[in-house]
Amino acid sequence: MNEPKITKSMGILEAVEKYPESQRYFLMAGMSCFGCMAAQFENIEEGCLAHGIDPDVFVRNLNFFLSGEKPTETNLPRS
Repeated sequence: MNEPKITKSMGILEAVEKYPESQRYFLMAGMSCFGCMAAQFENIEEGCLAHGIDPDVFVRNLNFFLSGEKPTETNLPRS
């Protein structure tokens, strides 16, 4: 995989605005954060923790999703 596009310290809205295709992954993970008021001030790590999701795994798999490559982990949300 190339250099990660998204980091866990990136703002939720920043990530979705920069990479609109990431919305699908957020939704598959049960995080419709980009439509929430909290998305205006929360970063991805904070959003993940609020939803009980490991932020490192989420971001790693989100970057695989955006790159079109297969993830190395089997805990991706189902599409």
